[in-house]
Amino acid sequence: MTTSSQDVPGRLFLAIGRLSRSLRQAGSPGPGHGAISALATLSAYGQLRLGDLAAKEGVAAATMSRIVAALVESGYVRRESDPVDRRAWLATVTEEGERALSGVRSTRIHELSTRIDRLSPQHREALAAALPALEALLTEED
Repeated sequence: MTTSSQDVPGRLFLAIGRLSRSLRQAGSPGPGHGAISALATLSAYGQLRLGDLAAKEGVAAATMSRIVAALVESGYVRRESDPVDRRAWLATVTEEGERALSGVRSTRIHELSTRIDRLSPQHREALAAALPALEALLTEED
């Protein structure tokens, strides 16, 4: 069976989506996907206004407000008033939030590593060879 170039985007979309969902479900219960994504963004960018965080995450400000409120309640994020604009709030990941994020990443990477180890040597080599192309897809977005 040959794969035409027209099949690649659809198959890649499905494979990445299913793998991502499967890895999110792996491991211990904890913050949901939206909360983990927001934590990861805050960890990468540092302190952000809620509106800026919502824009980076591609969600409505009201949705991000609920996510951040839950993260604050869990002790993973700290909210502070913005010194430049007292009407705005800044969100910052706490040490507990960084630990939670690290634990989730570790669990998911371990699960992915286990799955990769089960692949044939040829599939592992093909996956390693495809990484630069996959990473290029991400940098094109930024």
